[in-house]
Amino acid sequence: MTSSKSHPEAADIQRVRRALLSVSDKTGLIDFARALHGAGVELISTGGTAKAIKDAALPVKDVADLTGFPEMMDGRVKTLHPKVHGGLLAVRDDAEHAAAMKEHGIAGIDLLCVNLYPFEATVAKGAAYDECVENIDIGGPAMIRAAAKNHAYVGVIVDGADYATVIEEITGKGGTSLALRKRLAQKAYARTAAYDAAISNWFADAIGETAPDYRAFGGSLKQTLRYGENPHQVASFYVTGENRPGVSNAEQLQGKELSYNNINDTDAAFELVGEFDPNLAPAIAIIKHANPCGVATGATLADAYRKALACDPVSAFGGIIAANRPLDGETAEEIARIFTEVIIAPEADEDARRIIGAKKNLRLLITHGLPNPATPGLFYKSVAGGLLVQSRDNGRVDTLDLKVVTKRAPTAQEMEDLKFAFRVCKHVKSNAIIYVKNGATVGIGAGQMSRVDSARIAARKAQDAAEAAGEKTPATIGSVVASDAFFPFADGLLSAAEAGATAVIQPGGSVRDDEVIAAADEKGLAMVMTGMRHFRH
Repeated sequence: MTSSKSHPEAADIQRVRRALLSVSDKTGLIDFARALHGAGVELISTGGTAKAIKDAALPVKDVADLTGFPEMMDGRVKTLHPKVHGGLLAVRDDAEHAAAMKEHGIAGIDLLCVNLYPFEATVAKGAAYDECVENIDIGGPAMIRAAAKNHAYVGVIVDGADYATVIEEITGKGGTSLALRKRLAQKAYARTAAYDAAISNWFADAIGETAPDYRAFGGSLKQTLRYGENPHQVASFYVTGENRPGVSNAEQLQGKELSYNNINDTDAAFELVGEFDPNLAPAIAIIKHANPCGVATGATLADAYRKALACDPVSAFGGIIAANRPLDGETAEEIARIFTEVIIAPEADEDARRIIGAKKNLRLLITHGLPNPATPGLFYKSVAGGLLVQSRDNGRVDTLDLKVVTKRAPTAQEMEDLKFAFRVCKHVKSNAIIYVKNGATVGIGAGQMSRVDSARIAARKAQDAAEAAGEKTPATIGSVVASDAFFPFADGLLSAAEAGATAVIQPGGSVRDDEVIAAADEKGLAMVMTGMRHFRH
C-alpha cells in the first residue's frame, strides 16, 4: 500500500558521504572512485567492482560487510538487503525514517553508481538462451529505481558520461544539487525502462509470442538533431543496440552531421542495397525522400552507379547513395560529379576516401557489413494514442514459388530482371511500379493513390531520362515491370505494355486476375505471380 504522507522539504545541496559503486562497464571507474575518495567520500562496492577499486590501492568496503551477508547464489543475491535499500530510500529529514535507520543500524547512501549487466550486448552477439537469462540484472535496476525515487537526497549514475559532472558539483558545491539529481533520476528511469524493454522483447521472441499483452521499446541517445523533418520539429536519434549493419552503428568518416531526413533516407538506401548479394554482383541504390530513383547492378561498382544514375538523373541530385561493396576510387570519382548528401558502404578504399575527402560536406559512412534482408525483426510506428507493430518485411523473391500464369513464359533474361524488379519494389512506397532492363531500373513510379498512375509516371520518367541522354526511345522498351501488389484492373498492366514492357511480376490475388492474365496474353506478355505482396506505406 502506498503512503500519502508528506515529507519535509530537502535542502538543494546534499552532501555525499557514502557512495555505492557496482558497475559492469568499468570504463572511467578508477578515476571516478579516486576523485570520490579525494573528496572524503566512503566507498562501498561489490564483486569485481570492489576488486578493481582495491587493486587501485583505494579503500573500499565490501557490500557483504555492510549487510552482514555474503554474496550468494552465483552473485544473484548481494544488494537485495534493507541496509542497502534502506540507505537509498530513507528520507533523511523525516523523524520516523531517521529513527528506523538508527534502530536497525542503517547508514545513508548518498550516491549510487550502477551500470547494468550487459544484457543487450549479450543478445546482440547471439548468445544462448541460458546466457541471456544470466545477464538479466535484478539488484541493479532495484537499486537504481530506489535511488531515483529518493532523488531529493540521493544521486544516481547509470552512465559513465556523468562522472565528471557529479565530481564537479561535489568539489565545487560541497554536494549534488537538486537540479542535477532530478536530471540523473530521469535518466535512470529511462535506462531501466529501455533495459526492461530489451528483455521483454527478447523474451517474446524466444518463446514465439508475436502479440504480447504489453510491448515496450527503448533506446539510447546517439544524436540530438538540429530539427526533424521540418525546421519547426524537435528530433533526436536513438539506437536500440540491434546488431544490424546500417546507419545506426555506422562509422562516419567525414562530412556534416547527419540530419533527420539523412538518417531516414540512408537507412532506406542501405536496406535496399542489402537485397543484392555482393558475391554475385556490385550494386548501387540511389535514394531520394526514402524512395529509390535508381538501382542497378553492373560489371563494376562504377558501372552499377552509372546505370542507376541513368534511371532518373534529375532526382538523383542531392540524393543518398548506398553500395553493397567497398567504395573504390573510380566509383567515388563518378559520384563526386554531382551533389550528393550521403554515401554509405561496407568499406571505402584509400582512393575513395581521398576523393570524397575533397567534398567537405559530403557524409561518408562505413558499416563493415551489409544488413541481411532475411533476418526477422520488428518494425513499429506511432499513431495517435498507440503503436503499430509488425514483423520486418523479410520476404525474398528468391525463396518464393514463382508461377507463370500466361501462355508465354519469361526468357531467362526476363526472369532475372523480374526478380531484380521485385526486390526493388519491396522498398518503394506504394503503389509501386518498377521497370527494369538488364539489371537496372529504368522507370520508377512510387507513392501514388492509383496503380495505373504509378505505371504512367514511371514511363514518363523513363521518357524524360531518354530525352536528357539524347536517346530516341525510352529504356522501358523491352523492359520488364514489377508491381508491389496485384493489378485490380487490367488498365495498369496495359499502361506497362504501352510503355514497352514485355514481362510482368506481381503478387496476384485479385478477383480480376483472370481478366489481367487475359490482357497479358493478348499483348504477348509473360506474367509471373509471386503470392507475396510488398506494400510499403
